Amino acid sequence: MPLTNQEKRAQLEQVPLFRDCSPDVLAQLAAATAESAFPADVPIVQQGQVGNGLYVIVSGGARIVAGSDELTRFGPGDFFGELSVIDQRPRTATAYAVGDTVCLALASWDLMAVLEREPVLAKNMLKELAGRLRAADAQLRH
Repeated sequence: MPLTNQEKRAQLEQVPLFRDCSPDVLAQLAAATAESAFPADVPIVQQGQVGNGLYVIVSGGARIVAGSDELTRFGPGDFFGELSVIDQRPRTATAYAVGDTVCLALASWDLMAVLEREPVLAKNMLKELAGRLRAADAQLRH
């Protein structure tokens, strides 16, 4: 059974990217998301394709692979796809569903519209990107 907007909002509230966003912003984002289901091992997004959305994992997981290298894994409450949303360039990795996976998909134009007027979300995005950059840098050093 599809998630209601109230359930989507509850999911988004658990994601660090959306922490401290106003109830109105969360409601707007929840209404703009589409629920998408992916069977195990199916690509959710593919490396090299221009991305048009960000994904928040509701259940299941995602294995992030660049070329033949597994970079990381994400689970419920995690998100991915933000780089292509921000710069409108091809995706740098493929995300494969780990088990049966359900995501909330947020179109780039909806996310960007909120980012332009919601400083809390923009600040959260910067923090999350900085954290991912630091983690990638640490991996390279090891």
